[in-house]
Amino acid sequence: MILPIVAYGTPVLKQKAAFIDAEHPGLKDLIANMFETMYYAPGVGLAAPQVAHSIRLFIIDVSPFADDYPELAGIKKTFINAEIIEESGVEWKFNEGCLSIPSIREDIERKPVIRMKYQDENFDYFEETFEGILARVIQHEYDHIEGMLFTDRLSQLRRTLLRGKLQDISKGKVKIDYKMKFPQIRRK
Repeated sequence: MILPIVAYGTPVLKQKAAFIDAEHPGLKDLIANMFETMYYAPGVGLAAPQVAHSIRLFIIDVSPFADDYPELAGIKKTFINAEIIEESGVEWKFNEGCLSIPSIREDIERKPVIRMKYQDENFDYFEETFEGILARVIQHEYDHIEGMLFTDRLSQLRRTLLRGKLQDISKGKVKIDYKMKFPQIRRK
């Protein structure tokens, strides 16, 4: 089932997500629905907070990058209770976007190598090192479970310049081809 993606300004996007266990209700269905939603949108990653679940879960499928980076072909993963242990290397810029912030793309600096521990959909434990574009996609989704958006990594000046566009997104004034849910606008 395709789920609505919550838009910029929705409080769940700014909350640090909760750890879960294998007994979390409806987890397998949620993971399947997240993959279906991500492919429909289309994206290469999706975090549970983006579909209004404040839990430490995100998914990736970096196959769309395989034309330029053949080593990424077939890499599709589920990350549960992920924690980055170490980031290393010289920061590099790459143009990022986000399904919760449609129509805005910005160059974001990130470290090229990360080491992290996580569980997969079967709650098996892993500790792995990821590099390059794969590390970047994981870091972007990891930020979501930490209550952070890629726009938070921009300079204050750049965020100020984007304020109007971000407010329009939170009000639903954006053209999209996938289901979105916008924050409730409070009227005085």
